[in-house]
Amino acid sequence: MLAAVAAGCGASKGSGTQVVASFYPLAFAAQAVGGRSVQVENLTPPGAEPHDLEATPHDVRDIRNGDLVLLMGEGFQPQLEDAAGSGNRVVRVLQGHAGEDPHVWLDPIRYGAIVTTVGRALHRPAAARRVVARLHALDRAYRRGLAHCTRRSLVTSHEAFGYLAQRYGLRQIAVTGLVPDTEPTPGALNDTIRAVRASGATTVFTEPLVSTRIADTVARETGTRTAVLDPLEGQPKHGDYFTVMRANLGELREALGCR
Repeated sequence: MLAAVAAGCGASKGSGTQVVASFYPLAFAAQAVGGRSVQVENLTPPGAEPHDLEATPHDVRDIRNGDLVLLMGEGFQPQLEDAAGSGNRVVRVLQGHAGEDPHVWLDPIRYGAIVTTVGRALHRPAAARRVVARLHALDRAYRRGLAHCTRRSLVTSHEAFGYLAQRYGLRQIAVTGLVPDTEPTPGALNDTIRAVRASGATTVFTEPLVSTRIADTVARETGTRTAVLDPLEGQPKHGDYFTVMRANLGELREALGCR
């Protein structure tokens, strides 16, 4: 049920709190905490990349009609933020967040802080604590799974895994920056290729919603393989946040030679 509702192209009006979430991690948090007491709409359609998503008139109408609007904030999706404005029903979960990197949901502990914020907004703190407990269990699985690895360098398609790398003692080498559709200059690409060679990495990670062209070039030039690491910026085709994060852990363990 979580996947079906969080993906929604539009939640019909019905009983419960009408929650409008800007993209999948916020929609999942709202549904996981709210359960049957909420109707959740995800403004980022399946298959769409959420960075700089253009707000449609339909989005603007739904934002205005929602009982609760959940945004990342800090310019992650500027058109949606502009449409939402401010007020008690609009929650920007990155409010006061230090740094330019918005990808906090890929660190289970930081995502837990988002879930707690959503729980307060929905007046369901006990339900939020249950979800946070699952996130702490996920964190423990990552700590165990990545404790003893031959390699510590993580080569990613774009710079989305910085918080995850920091949490578990890894070093991220990103092919592109924080916004995935920004192509590197030839000089920057050559620097990345040299860094990958020097790191001893065996894998360049691509992701589901972004072209693999540049990552494939890096892999070809460095003699490495490619694999998929999902930054959870879109609705998963199978499973949910926890399913994908555990699959990511398996991919990381193989790429890093963990035992």
